[in-house]
Amino acid sequence: MSDKIIDCRGMACPGPVISTKKAIEETDSGKITIIVDNEAAKINVTKFAAANNLGSAVESQDGHYYITMIKGTGQAVSAAGTASASYPADSVQVYLITQDTLGHGSPELGAVLIKAFMTTLLEVKPAPSVIMMINSGVKLAVNGSPVLDQLTTLAGRGVTVLSCGTCLDYYQCKTELAVGEVTNMYTIVETISQNKTVTL
Repeated sequence: MSDKIIDCRGMACPGPVISTKKAIEETDSGKITIIVDNEAAKINVTKFAAANNLGSAVESQDGHYYITMIKGTGQAVSAAGTASASYPADSVQVYLITQDTLGHGSPELGAVLIKAFMTTLLEVKPAPSVIMMINSGVKLAVNGSPVLDQLTTLAGRGVTVLSCGTCLDYYQCKTELAVGEVTNMYTIVETISQNKTVTL
């Protein structure tokens, strides 16, 4: 048994998740403690642990989070991480939405087009497995979004809706997230690398 303490304070996304992944892979058995300094990193690390079949306990001290997990001898850890642990093994269709309008040129036309796109997506079969939003695309998943009803319907049908936590923080709208979950750049890169992805 060996204990590891990994200090990820001050790391930008996806640093804490990558450090956690390395610590899990390098540990045969023992306790791993990850220290982070923000809520988003805490959520991302605990989700990563869960996706790799590791329970975690979180303790808050002086504004920092100490996330402890135990890895036992012979316990399997998925090298694929959070994305493949959650999605089907067969062909996965992913949409990566990079802005809150569709296309380049007129913002007004782009707003009309993104609403038409999301409405049409409700009729497409099979539906996409994952919709991920980055940059201003995260505004589509918050309260007041013109396509919130469409995204909520898709989520209700089993589509995984993910919004970049760093982007939500940048636009100061994380507390307004109304559909789906917060994700991180590690999961985004892994998901688009391993699956058929359309970028808009």
